[in-house]
Amino acid sequence: MAAEILINVRSHETRVAYVEAGVLMDLKIERKTSPTLVGTIHRGVVTRVLPGMQAAFVDIGLDKAAFLYVGDILTEEGKEFFEHDENDSESNTENEDSSRPSRDIKTPIQDLIKEGDHLMVQVAKDPLGTKGARITTHISLPGRGVVYMPYIKHTGISRKIEDEDEKERLKKIIQKINPSGGVIVRTASEGATEESLRADIEYLDRLGKEIQKSYEKKKTAGSVHAELDVELRALRDLMSEQVTTVWVDDVEVYKKVSKFVTQLMPKYRQNIIMYEERKPLFDLYDIDLEISRAMERKVWLKSGGYIVFDEAEALVVVDVNTGRFVGKKDLEDTILKTNLEAVKEIAHQLRVRNAGGIIIIDFIDMEKQVHREQVLSAMVEELKKDRSRTNVTSMSELGLVEMTRKRIRPSLVKTLCEPCSYCDGKGYIKRKGTVANEIFRELEREISMADNSKKKGVIIHCHSAIVDWVYEVESETLEILEKRLGRTIAFKIEPNYHTEQYEIFQE
Repeated sequence: MAAEILINVRSHETRVAYVEAGVLMDLKIERKTSPTLVGTIHRGVVTRVLPGMQAAFVDIGLDKAAFLYVGDILTEEGKEFFEHDENDSESNTENEDSSRPSRDIKTPIQDLIKEGDHLMVQVAKDPLGTKGARITTHISLPGRGVVYMPYIKHTGISRKIEDEDEKERLKKIIQKINPSGGVIVRTASEGATEESLRADIEYLDRLGKEIQKSYEKKKTAGSVHAELDVELRALRDLMSEQVTTVWVDDVEVYKKVSKFVTQLMPKYRQNIIMYEERKPLFDLYDIDLEISRAMERKVWLKSGGYIVFDEAEALVVVDVNTGRFVGKKDLEDTILKTNLEAVKEIAHQLRVRNAGGIIIIDFIDMEKQVHREQVLSAMVEELKKDRSRTNVTSMSELGLVEMTRKRIRPSLVKTLCEPCSYCDGKGYIKRKGTVANEIFRELEREISMADNSKKKGVIIHCHSAIVDWVYEVESETLEILEKRLGRTIAFKIEPNYHTEQYEIFQE
């Protein structure tokens, strides 16, 4: 299916969209002030070992300490049971697992590292919310055709290469090249020649040696290797025979991209086109409209149904509703059609939003088991288009589907939005009546503890909306309270106060 890559560059951010048959399939947004750290390599210093969690905190030169799990520490024992997924870095966007053995390392972390130890580590996941970056000592260097691992000896072939003869051919080529490190052959290398694979591996091997030298020279915690810019990473990982055109709307980036493609994949050089039209590049496929939809909580379906996305720190909940769709035959048919339509939109939204972690989808309840199976099968099929690794469990009798989606960088909402400064991200504020009653209770509490020998008035500083509510709805309560306390109660409007904020002053 024909595809295009659109690279929209501005001074503050770069956006890369992968469009297939006019539909946005993948989106990457990177701002100059907060680039992704995934794939970067650092010299880290262990600051704290937590035996109870089998993990450690490591200073890698960032504001927050990074998190290192025991299973992410490469040891001589670990090399024998090495496990790697070519999706383990942000740069490796394709959903491809290598042939890999299982790993069962039982050495406790306190026997592997101690405070003060220096480690070469690679960022596997960007900091998310209150969590620091997730790091690993399994260093991997992604290339166009292979992922190279300088410190282990392992060969794997992408599972997306289904032809067994091709897998065997590629394996023999790697064995003939006999690299000093481990190699996972990516999908892009299907049909590749020995010369191209050798060139890729030799380049990455040299890069690995340069990184090792930089690590040895650096004596404090900090970066020793940075990843490619987002536009170059996208081309390295997304460029294929299906991509007919790569549009770039910035002259300098166009030159950089052209040079990169000419060196790394010269057969696609003619596909790089400088976009010079007055119409904004992303307007070609209404991508900005798609981005706006992806930041909404509610997404409408064409039938009139809708889905609701609620995103927490490590959990995404999706709720499916019939909305305005009333169907034509019977209730069960209406529910099935809504759920099947929702499946496609949910899979699409997960990709565009880059939602990850645990995902719970609440489909509309279906009475027939065959319908549940039909919806679940459709969900699994749609997720095959996703470049991130996904795993779907069976559907419960209540219509709940639990799934996971590999998350290595913040979601679109976390990238483009920030918590509401008014509600502090809760999504709600207290009702005016609730705040008013809190004030009344606080008055009773404070005055009961005060010296009532000199009865004076009370002044309450609060938001105007609360004052209006008290005089319009709770005026009788206010009079009763004044009589009981034996004091006058006055309000002073504070325009800059939050509606939940108030202070009580006694004269």
